[in-house]
Amino acid sequence: MSKSSQRSPFGWSNRGGNNVTVIEAPVARSYRRRAVIAFWVTLGVVGLLAATVASHYLHPIVGALLGVVLGAVLGAVVFALIVAWPVLRVFWHWLPEIVLGLAAVYGWTTLMQSTPLWGSLLIVALVVGVPAAITPVRRPVMAWIWCLIVRHRLRLCFAAFIATNRHGSLPLILPARPTPAGERVWVWLRPGLSLRDLEQEGQVQKLAVACWANEVRVMRANRKYAAFIRIDITRREPLAGKVVSPLPDYVPTDVPVNAPTSPGMPPVGLDLPDVPDEPVTTTADTPRPRKPRNTPTTESPNGFDPSDYA
Repeated sequence: MSKSSQRSPFGWSNRGGNNVTVIEAPVARSYRRRAVIAFWVTLGVVGLLAATVASHYLHPIVGALLGVVLGAVLGAVVFALIVAWPVLRVFWHWLPEIVLGLAAVYGWTTLMQSTPLWGSLLIVALVVGVPAAITPVRRPVMAWIWCLIVRHRLRLCFAAFIATNRHGSLPLILPARPTPAGERVWVWLRPGLSLRDLEQEGQVQKLAVACWANEVRVMRANRKYAAFIRIDITRREPLAGKVVSPLPDYVPTDVPVNAPTSPGMPPVGLDLPDVPDEPVTTTADTPRPRKPRNTPTTESPNGFDPSDYA
């Protein structure tokens, strides 16, 4: 079999020789090597501990065999989890979409079985049409949709960083929530990436370009864990909009021009030459007499002298 027609474990190959893979071959080999190491370590540690404990209750040979079997089973579980982690990570990235898709399929099936066709179509039209037509409902829905989009855009941007620097692992993109200015995403960094790498010149701008945003701010989300960071994505300026204040409506319009003012208010329209020259008398602050300090008594009324304990 030629090299161009070989089929990878997680991909497909066509006749043209172009492989379409879900997991890259170097990544699959790296995780397979880690899985083999983890299998033998788990087999040795768990098998030894299980054999030691079982030998106290069973025959030593039976205890040793039981320890080997238990270690092999747990090692196989660890091996399978490590090998399948790249695929499990893809499922984690698309978990909200998978849950929404399953909810839509099963919801439609249940709706069709419990209601007639016209009722099902009416309910679907209301569920889809109301958020699309009413602005106060459409905005929160679109905000949550942008949260789903941003998680995938950040993942692609981190993959580009790692491919450029040739070190590090893809971070774990945690849930996101909408904010008045955009979105807020929590990220758990993996070994090889740090907050300082993201704060370098041009990296934050690349994140903003990848997320189709105006500005991106990266900061630590927890003082205890350096790997736990928070990314604030700004799409709009909520404080830049005009706020209509009702206060001008309460100002009366029939106030006369020469309305009386408070005695404490200065006269309006007064120039500096109109101010009379009045002598300003300043009184020197006379220092207050100091009270004499209380002189400690050397002897108490009953003849006790505190200096004896000095």
